[in-house]
Amino acid sequence: MAEKIKKPLALYVHIPFCVRKCDYCDFLSAPASEEAKESYVNLLCEEIESEAVRYPDYRAATVFFGGGTPTVLKPEQLKRILCKLSECFFSAQQDVGAEITLECNPGTVTREDLGKLREAGFNRLSIGLQSAQDEELKRLGRIHTWGDFLETFAFARENGFHNINVDLMSALPGQSIKSYVNTLERVTSLKPEHISAYSLIIEEGTPFYERYGEADRDRQRNGEDKQHLLPDEEEERRMYELTQEILEREGYSRYEISNYALSGRECRHNIVYWRRGEYLGFGSGAASLMENCRFVRDGKIEGYEKGLRRNLQQLSLSDRMEEFMFLGLRMTAGVSVQEFENCFQVPMEEIYGEVLEKLEKKGLLARQESRIFLTKQGIDVSNPVLAEFLL
Repeated sequence: MAEKIKKPLALYVHIPFCVRKCDYCDFLSAPASEEAKESYVNLLCEEIESEAVRYPDYRAATVFFGGGTPTVLKPEQLKRILCKLSECFFSAQQDVGAEITLECNPGTVTREDLGKLREAGFNRLSIGLQSAQDEELKRLGRIHTWGDFLETFAFARENGFHNINVDLMSALPGQSIKSYVNTLERVTSLKPEHISAYSLIIEEGTPFYERYGEADRDRQRNGEDKQHLLPDEEEERRMYELTQEILEREGYSRYEISNYALSGRECRHNIVYWRRGEYLGFGSGAASLMENCRFVRDGKIEGYEKGLRRNLQQLSLSDRMEEFMFLGLRMTAGVSVQEFENCFQVPMEEIYGEVLEKLEKKGLLARQESRIFLTKQGIDVSNPVLAEFLL
C-alpha cells in the first residue's frame, strides 16, 4: 500500500546555552553546566515524542537548530535530538532532501565534531561570524577571532558541508565603512552559499544599551574618539547600501530584506516563516504556528520542565491577513494576489486597496503580473511600510 502523503512541516529546536553571553545579545541564552545540558537534551527528546502524537499527519521538510549556541552541546547530544526528530517526524519515503540546519559559532567545534555532525544528518551550517575584524569582535564580546572562523569554515568544507550561511553585522561600535567593506570582501572570497547581513540593534537590558544607548549620540556630538562609538546615521546608511552592492556584484541575490544567497541556496526553513507555513518549535522559549494557532514554550527552564505553553493564540482572519502581507513582503518576490484570495476568500483589493494605492503612488510598492512587492525604496524603509498592513 502506498504511504499516505503527509503535510510539510518546519521544525525548530532551541538550545538556550552559550559559552559566554555577548554584550549585545538579548536572546534566550546563558552558560550552563554539563548536567543542565544533559537534562535539557532529555527533556527535548521527551517533548518531541509527546508532540509527535498530536500531529500525525505532518512530516518534516526542514529542521533548524538555533540558540544560543547549539554547538556547545556535544555532537552525540545533537545527534540524539536529531535522531528523535527523525524517528517522530520523518517519513521513510518522503524525507529525501530535507534541509537540516545547525547554528554554529567559530571555535566551538573541532574538525572531528563537524565530521560527526555531518554523519548524523546535518547538511547546512549557519556560522555566526558578525565581523572579520578582531577588534570589532572583541568589542562585541565574541569569543572567537577571524582566524577561528577561517578554521571552522575550512573544517566544515572538509567534512562535506556544501551549504553554509555566514551571519554578518553592520553599524558596530568602532566600525568604519572601510572595515565593513573589508569584512564583506573577505567573506565573499570564501564563497559561502548564503549570507545574512543585519544592522546592530541596541536592545534595552543588555550591556550594550548601558554603553551605547542614548548617551552614544551625545558623545558623538561632543566629538569623542570614533573608535569607541557607533557609526553615525550617514555611515550606517552607506554600510546598508554597500551590503547589497558588494554582495550582488559577487553573485549573491537578495531574496529577503536581510538575506542573500547564491542561486538555489535560499534558506528553505526561513522561507516557511515568511510565507506563513506551519512550524513547530521545541525547547525553552520556542515559538510555533500550527493550524492557525500560535503558541510559545515557557522561556524559563523551570516552566519548560513542567511542559508549560504560554501566549496561546488562535489567530483571527485579520491576524492571518496581516501576517500574510507583512511577512510575505519581506521577500523580494513579494506576495501573490491570487494566493491571498485563495487563502481568505476575498480579493486583496477589498481589504488593502487604499493602502496599496497609497504606497504605489509613493513608489514604495510595485506590481508585476499577479504579484505585489516592495521597491528598492520600499525595502529601505520597510518597517513603516509593513506597518501599513496592520488592520
